[in-house]
Amino acid sequence: MDVDPPAVLVGFARALRAAGVDAGPDRVQVFLRALDALRPGVRCDVYWAGRLTLCAGLDDLERYERVFAAYFEGAPVHGNGRVVPPRLRAAVRDLGPAPGTATRAENALATPALASRTEVLRHRDFAGLSAAERQQLRRLLTAFTLRGEVRRTARRHPARRGNVDPRRTVREMLRRGGEPARPRRHARTDRPRRVVLLVDVSGSMSPYADALLRFAHAAVRGGRTEVFTIGTRLTRVTRELAHRDPEAALAAVAEAVPDWRGGTRLGELLRAFLDRWGQRGMARGAVVVVLSDGWERGDPALLAGQMRRLHRLAHRVVWANPRKARPGYAPLAAGMAAALPSVDAFVEGHSLAALERLAAVVRGESRGAQP
Repeated sequence: MDVDPPAVLVGFARALRAAGVDAGPDRVQVFLRALDALRPGVRCDVYWAGRLTLCAGLDDLERYERVFAAYFEGAPVHGNGRVVPPRLRAAVRDLGPAPGTATRAENALATPALASRTEVLRHRDFAGLSAAERQQLRRLLTAFTLRGEVRRTARRHPARRGNVDPRRTVREMLRRGGEPARPRRHARTDRPRRVVLLVDVSGSMSPYADALLRFAHAAVRGGRTEVFTIGTRLTRVTRELAHRDPEAALAAVAEAVPDWRGGTRLGELLRAFLDRWGQRGMARGAVVVVLSDGWERGDPALLAGQMRRLHRLAHRVVWANPRKARPGYAPLAAGMAAALPSVDAFVEGHSLAALERLAAVVRGESRGAQP
């Protein structure tokens, strides 16, 4: 797979977005223009140009460091502490989101681009990765962040803009002895929806289980995510995945899950999930993601009925199938065919790029493919 240099840099911005950095199109355009004025093939320049243009605040810096180190295969370039090299500051300072593309940056990267191997890796099927590629993939997955679609709650908080808050306004007037006071306002609180991941660890999913559980580990670290493994048994592994170290987390999951590489009874396990956790509130209003190839050893009719139950409870039901990316794929497996009528988005789950697209669907930024 050939990768042109601008695609590598745009891929870096996509990786940042997947990690929770608000690197939108305007910032990416400024990033490319900054490299147009600098040396886009020099790692230090790429680091500082991205840090100065793609990060919106201090909260983004830690994520930026992690993604840069993983994407460009090495330790972050800190330069002289936190001091931006004057040459780079001067080059970036006057850049703003102006129309046009960085055509000279494209020409400047005539030699093999930084991170081209990473950009190729983003689109590779997990099942075909070498040991070295799997190690690099693990570094990239540690930078992932998964958050549910934002919903507006009934709870209100003081705000500069919004509706007038009569109670606070009257209290302020009383505090002033009846003198007129500026109206106090409040607004509704925005909160991300809970995300529930159901990860298939059966034998047919074994080439993908490690990568998907690492994806789940990153999701749990992002907050408001519950994770269950499904095979012949249903196992809640949220606590095990809460370990900060991904290797410790995966080891804990391996001890907790008794049915690695077994069969799949999706209908029975989905019923168990809904009976024990779903109707108590875990699935209600949540974004529920099933990561499975849809092979079902049980009764497809039972799976169809439980998927309808789940669809009534959840805000959205997303199904990510690693097999969907294969040429000529059709959802002919009995389980997959039974589940699809109750699925809101049917997406791929075979590569890092596919997981990035899945994350966008979960955040509500993309509707995903309709079944």
